[in-house]
Amino acid sequence: MCKDCKNKPYYLTTAIAYTSGKPHIGNTYEIVLADSIARFKREEGYDVRFQTGTDEHGQKVELKAEEMGVTPKEFVDGVSTEIKRIWDLMNTSYDKFIRTTDEYHEKQVQKIFKKLYDQGDIYKGFYEGMYCTPCESFFTASQLVDGKCPDCGRECQPAKEEAYFLKLSKYTDRLIEHINNHPEFIQPPSRKNEMMNNFILAGLQDLCVSRTSFKWGIPVSFDDKHVVYVWLDALSNYITGLGYDVDGNNDEKFNKYWPADLHLIGKDILRFHTIYWPIMLMALDLPLPKQIFGHPWLLQNDGKMSKSKGNVIYADDLVDLFGVDAVRYFVLHEMPFESDGVISWELVVERLNSELANTLGNLVNRTISMSNKYFGGVVTDKGVNTEECDADLKRVVLETPGKVIAKMDELRVADAITEIFTLFKRCNKYIDETMPWALAKDESQSDRLSTVLYNLVESISIGASLLESFMPETSEKVLKQLNATKRTLDDMNEFGKYTSGNKVTDTPEILFARLDINEVLEKVEALKAAQQGPKYPEVEPKEEITVDDFDKIQIRVGEVLKCEKVKKAKKLLVSQIRVGNEVRQIVSGISLHYTPEEMVGKKVAVITNLKPAKLCGLMSEGMILAASDDDGNLSVLTVDKDIISGSEIC
Repeated sequence: MCKDCKNKPYYLTTAIAYTSGKPHIGNTYEIVLADSIARFKREEGYDVRFQTGTDEHGQKVELKAEEMGVTPKEFVDGVSTEIKRIWDLMNTSYDKFIRTTDEYHEKQVQKIFKKLYDQGDIYKGFYEGMYCTPCESFFTASQLVDGKCPDCGRECQPAKEEAYFLKLSKYTDRLIEHINNHPEFIQPPSRKNEMMNNFILAGLQDLCVSRTSFKWGIPVSFDDKHVVYVWLDALSNYITGLGYDVDGNNDEKFNKYWPADLHLIGKDILRFHTIYWPIMLMALDLPLPKQIFGHPWLLQNDGKMSKSKGNVIYADDLVDLFGVDAVRYFVLHEMPFESDGVISWELVVERLNSELANTLGNLVNRTISMSNKYFGGVVTDKGVNTEECDADLKRVVLETPGKVIAKMDELRVADAITEIFTLFKRCNKYIDETMPWALAKDESQSDRLSTVLYNLVESISIGASLLESFMPETSEKVLKQLNATKRTLDDMNEFGKYTSGNKVTDTPEILFARLDINEVLEKVEALKAAQQGPKYPEVEPKEEITVDDFDKIQIRVGEVLKCEKVKKAKKLLVSQIRVGNEVRQIVSGISLHYTPEEMVGKKVAVITNLKPAKLCGLMSEGMILAASDDDGNLSVLTVDKDIISGSEIC
């Protein structure tokens, strides 16, 4: 534990997820990344406050709710619950889940808006420009890229309405000075250069902070035609979630944890967090967050995930196939520090098999199995360290915690995990170097064999303890099988603290089973089919008819009294069907889908004025109506109430 870190407050936030729909794995990556940082900071001794939540207002939500036939609040209640379910599924350890529809948040946003208006930082005017509904953003014509939104690439619509504006220009010089004096403020450095050169130094236009063209938002308390624009509303969550009060009656949590140590966000919303949010805080006379990290995107091979492309991968589907920790490992380890990462089903399987099943799972299994085979599971340090590989193993193990800490200080989470797996790979190499199976054949080498297995158990215990922030369930499983206590960072500065004489588990658990890619892809196709819903058949349209044409067909309810197979035809059934006062014989090609016994008693739709015809020598006096699909399924049309036979269907 870091002495300077002990009980020191550390406030970490994610961007709050927008409640327009279920988050995909690219959205979920952020909460897992934040969780790994929060867990590691706790390991270092920090008093961590980890906040996440949902952003629930705006025109897009209003339109989605209208499409679904529900109120906006009903819609966001459902989506927010689903987002929280996925965050919990991924085993994330947040302390606060805020919703922007929470009453205390809405009240403070109204007070913030009024304070900024009263002191002249917000003023009323008119907005005229291009508006992107998905991004909830206004743009000038010069900001568009090929006439489309510069953030998402979608079409923008011209908009003109009365609006309130936040004076960005008033604080631009102060913002530039802060960024120049605090090089760590915007990370990675490439994001800082982008914000400075493309936006701030190019000149900031005042920000629209209210709307009148929709109603789903927090009302402006002194002008009920207006609702607070989503970004002023959403960004304020970072302080309202701590109990900030405009009137000065702040909760102790705000006094303790603000300013935030880290805002973790996607690179696509960096502008809002590094320009608009700092200026809002300056206007409120509040300190700015210490660091804003704009992480890259997790992409499919064919680009950004979207439902329209049909390439969306969801976290819960990944978990169903691979387990929580395998998914956490992949998104944390495969995401570069600055550039975008790539995910595919094939790549996840490859990493699980090579890194998790082989490097880690096989290491733990072999070590425990050999301990049981040679010493009944008892792990004893006999102190026979006679080879160079012993010293090299210990060197790698003892250097790893410091390397992991250094990487995490720079938020290089993928690199930190790589260091831990380098430790595990060194353990596997140590097995190859010492060849315990060979030592076991020589009784005089018993103490040496015991020492080798002790060194392995001790090394894996340290590696598993370091792994806890990234793969908490796996870390716990490994330590439990080794009968080892989780090591703190302070307890990793010396080799040999695993209690000599401890006994490992009798039967090692398989941590990660190797997967067959073809079997996985079959399951993926089944998942996609279920998510996309039924595939509707393509039916060749017939010539349009009039009501008079339709009126020529007489369809009546018929009750099947008797049914038999037609001996000379595999597909035909012959039925005796009562239609009112008469009984008709009808031959139908339905025997592959119904047995005669299943047909008897059904009340079916029958065309009764169809010209009689002979089928396989049997006279058919009508037609039973049935539906069929492209997969060959067939269902006769029946009535769902007790309608008397002979009744006309119209």
